[in-house]
Amino acid sequence: MSTDDAHITARVEALEELLAEKGLLDRAAVDRVIDHFTVNYGPLNGAKVVARAWIDDEYRKRLLANGTKAIAELGFGGPEAAHLTVVENTSSVHNVVVCTLCSCYPWAVLGLPPGWYKSAEYRSRMVATPRAVLTEMGLAVSADVAVRVWDSSAETRYLVLPMRPSGTGDMTEGELAELVTRDSMIGVAVAHDPGR
Repeated sequence: MSTDDAHITARVEALEELLAEKGLLDRAAVDRVIDHFTVNYGPLNGAKVVARAWIDDEYRKRLLANGTKAIAELGFGGPEAAHLTVVENTSSVHNVVVCTLCSCYPWAVLGLPPGWYKSAEYRSRMVATPRAVLTEMGLAVSADVAVRVWDSSAETRYLVLPMRPSGTGDMTEGELAELVTRDSMIGVAVAHDPGR
């Protein structure tokens, strides 16, 4: 944890303590909200969507045609996913998502947005120099692969369908879901290689 993160965490804990002492905050209610967003609205939901698309080509087609309707088949949805568009990474195209105006984000399948996603630096630089930003984030995209940047908005939010890692042909849907990360569904990473 960085010094800035530690400072923010300490401030949040102090504020929570003060509000609880004054009877203005129920800690159990806070824990329930956090659990809701980490369990019911988390990246695990998106990972399940991706894994299903990897094993079921008909589902993948429905997902790419109407993301909102397809994720509803698995029980996911809500206002932040009402207009969900899914873009697919291929051997020739790498997709990445940004929200240049704010932090529009499909919470139902990705959970809470990471701090870097909301930062002005990410929002501006990803549009201007996507390859450089991806490289800085640990993902080098080959020069022969096109990088497409999708700008989320209140009207349309995006989810990246990452490429299925090679050597996963015998894996179950549940095992495949474990290879999918939030960052791979934003497009700043790829799905985990099961061999590593």
